[in-house]
Amino acid sequence: MNVYVVMGVSGIGKTTIGKKLAEKLEIPFYDADDYHPEANVKKMSSGLALNDEDRKEWLEILAKNIKNWSENKGAVLACSALKKTYRESLSKGLKDQVVFVYLHAEYELVFKRMKARKGHYFKESLLKSQFDTLEEPQSAIKVDVDQEITEIVNEVLGKIKQ
Repeated sequence: MNVYVVMGVSGIGKTTIGKKLAEKLEIPFYDADDYHPEANVKKMSSGLALNDEDRKEWLEILAKNIKNWSENKGAVLACSALKKTYRESLSKGLKDQVVFVYLHAEYELVFKRMKARKGHYFKESLLKSQFDTLEEPQSAIKVDVDQEITEIVNEVLGKIKQ
């Protein structure tokens, strides 16, 4: 079964879109943030960006889960997956079963959303570093998020079924 990785920078709507997509596809939803080791959460909470070494264990955990989910009923995972190497790690050995859904927006729109967000450990000051790190995927379903949630989900569903 397919695992749909809804990806993009923090604040772009990965969790919101991912949950709605999972509901429509009738498969489980998971949030990659829930799999971060405590040290990563503390680092981000203090306003520091994670580096590749920090993400290594996290990506390994996610890759194992993606393999398990693909062997069962599939899943939707909200995950930043900003670099090509991260996406390769997540889909290793499962190229045809992992579908990346890239949520795209300009910095200003995401920054505005981040300012309105309460109770999340990710600090808006880290948004710039995420945009700097982002390597836009070439082989993903790309959707602009400057539209209503229902429209975004319907656009993704339409592209999945093509």
